[in-house]
Amino acid sequence: MAEQWRVIDLCEFEGRVASVRGGIEVCPEGGSPTTVPVAELAVVLVGMHVDLSAAVLHRLAEADVALLFCDWRGVPEGGCYSWSDHGRVAARHRAQADVSLPRKKNAWARLVRAKIEGQAAVLANMKIRGGGELLALADQVRSGDPGNVEAQAARLYWSRTLGREVGRQPSAGQLIGANACLDYGYSVLRGHLMRAVLAAGLAPALGVFHRGRGNAFALADDLIEPFRPAIDEVALQLPSTASPSDRKVKQLLVAAAAQRFDRDGHGIPAVAEGLAQRFGQYVEGDVDRLQVISWEGPSTVVVGEHDG
Repeated sequence: MAEQWRVIDLCEFEGRVASVRGGIEVCPEGGSPTTVPVAELAVVLVGMHVDLSAAVLHRLAEADVALLFCDWRGVPEGGCYSWSDHGRVAARHRAQADVSLPRKKNAWARLVRAKIEGQAAVLANMKIRGGGELLALADQVRSGDPGNVEAQAARLYWSRTLGREVGRQPSAGQLIGANACLDYGYSVLRGHLMRAVLAAGLAPALGVFHRGRGNAFALADDLIEPFRPAIDEVALQLPSTASPSDRKVKQLLVAAAAQRFDRDGHGIPAVAEGLAQRFGQYVEGDVDRLQVISWEGPSTVVVGEHDG
């Protein structure tokens, strides 16, 4: 049966966290304390301005609550977990490691299809032809994407948005232009997915498609795919001289990675957390199919004429 994972986010919190009978006490600087029963918690995220004691670590560990230490961006850098064989995180890691290859392939197909549908929406929102062709390709995605439809869609998409001469050149070391802005936007977006994966109690190195001994966050690189078009729609509207080293451009790209994503008005971080939680339920066998939301837009980030 699916279990509710309650996550408390204290990344921007300034104050003290103390251990009390049956829970933890959260006391902001100059404010009144609030007691949270540990029985209601699964994960606690703490930032750089939280003062807590070893007693808090013990209280959370004995209650099987994961504690994640986050940097100034809110991205986890490390964590503390219960070592109990019956812990929630340990159980989810085992389920993730044991998930069958067919279920992995099915999950990857759903992620790829959502990404291509999002790319079609970008073309439509930017009044660029080719959206219908991308939707047709999305319908051709099969379990595991054996026909590499993702690559076919990428060639069409980037040729229409960046032109055949420029094209998509990831991590090319460029300092200005669309590719540089895309790289920066994706890196901010990846931070949100890293956090979502860890907050869901998932093993970040166990991806469904991406793998590699040097990639500690392969799963984040899988789950990021449906969200990339939201970054694209902003980065592709910036001037060709735009650079992420420019403060205004950087602010736009950071905003793009947190903007409204679904029809209910939820931002990308919240939707990413939901996807990671559903993936956890999927590997545990609580749901038969992984539900993945695709980008529809239009973007809520306004790019001005003189940005960049």
